[in-house]
Amino acid sequence: MPRVAPALTEGSIVRALFSLAVPIVFANLLQTAYQLIDTFWVGRLGASAVAAVSLSFPVIFFLISLGLGLAVAGTILVAQYQGRGDTAMVNRVSAQALIGVGAISLVLAVLGVLGAHAVVAFLGAAEDVLPLATEYLRVSFVGLPFLFAYVIFQSLMRGVGDARTPLLIVTGTVALNFVLDPLFILGWGPVPGMGVSGAALATVITQGLAAVVGLAMLFSGRYGIRLQRSHLVPDFALIWRLLKLGLPAAVEQSTRALGLMLMTILVAGFGTITLAAYGIGTRMLSFVIIPALGLSQASSALIGQNIGAQRIDRAEHTAWLSAAIGFVLLSLVGVVTFVFARPIVTLFVPDAPAVIETGSLFVRITALAYGVVGAQIVLTGAFRGSGNTLVAMAIALVSQWMLQFPLAWLLAERSGLGATGIWIAYPIQNVLTALIVVIWFARGSWKHRNVIEEPAPASEVSRYRPGSVTNTTLR
Repeated sequence: MPRVAPALTEGSIVRALFSLAVPIVFANLLQTAYQLIDTFWVGRLGASAVAAVSLSFPVIFFLISLGLGLAVAGTILVAQYQGRGDTAMVNRVSAQALIGVGAISLVLAVLGVLGAHAVVAFLGAAEDVLPLATEYLRVSFVGLPFLFAYVIFQSLMRGVGDARTPLLIVTGTVALNFVLDPLFILGWGPVPGMGVSGAALATVITQGLAAVVGLAMLFSGRYGIRLQRSHLVPDFALIWRLLKLGLPAAVEQSTRALGLMLMTILVAGFGTITLAAYGIGTRMLSFVIIPALGLSQASSALIGQNIGAQRIDRAEHTAWLSAAIGFVLLSLVGVVTFVFARPIVTLFVPDAPAVIETGSLFVRITALAYGVVGAQIVLTGAFRGSGNTLVAMAIALVSQWMLQFPLAWLLAERSGLGATGIWIAYPIQNVLTALIVVIWFARGSWKHRNVIEEPAPASEVSRYRPGSVTNTTLR
């Protein structure tokens, strides 16, 4: 018996938001745990091993952003067709998104395996790190198709309103990784220790299992999407639509990754203590925004379905309500973080008073703007859900390249504030970006972006949801 996700175009918006956002938040937290487990066991091998993994991560993250772009496109189209009730197109879009992602991942995997050594050498790896990082990257690239397949599965599930199933799969992969990491990295019994390549192999195996389970679910037809072999014939026109919709999202993700690298270079010029404080502060920020990211991704799915169902009013209510929740939630977190900044930083570096002092200042300054960060992230997700991925990309470009880095450089290098100027640039940039997003969204131009064809007459369409299209419930 197929399990049908609850309709997101009727009933309580708050209930629908949290039914999607809570599993997404837990899935993101588990992904963080996944990375922490890898870091913990690789750390047993020494500084060179940690440096090898650290050097490899930005490369992998940058390439993953390409797959994430198509995943975003899949979520948008699937959500809008789901809202319209066009299950045939839901299945067709899902299949073509898988084909597109699969083709891209295979090309990147081959290029990555062949060019891993050159990439690591270009990044300036030290002599003792170079072979370890090359080995780690090569194994990681082999598993890239599995990773991309699971990413698109997760996005398609969210598009049809199911965030619980991906959460269950992520829970299983984290548990398996917890066992495989020490086994492959350090070795035990007949299994030899493989060092950093063992960490990569454990990741590939867990990602491969997640991808196989996800694909089996899509073909089973019991989870809101039913794929068939006939769907796997490439539809180049539809794949091109996905690429056009997803490319701006890929650029957006890549921009954020490159911006982080550039900011790290700027901070590094102020010495080890400042760099350590920056690392702690940015890790805290990345952890704090996880609830906002969950709300953002949930809002994208809700808004997509409501636009597909011609419920523009409900889509707009969803965006503003979700942004308000994000603002209040992260503002409360910001207050707590501001008050307890010093003990929180001390947990990371208990025996480094200079880092504690600098890190506490950074955390307190950035905590002031947590609320506006939450609202901005949610509304940017609303733009994506409505198909306005170019707008989301433009916001990221303005935020990173016209505001954050120039402000940080001016305040640090030209105002005499030093590293404190970099810290101050964060809340200024966050407030300015949030204002841009709010004004842009309030203009309402996002309502006129059509990414799916006009609906057929009601008599020709099997409606997905019953009931009136005029009832919007806000509770």
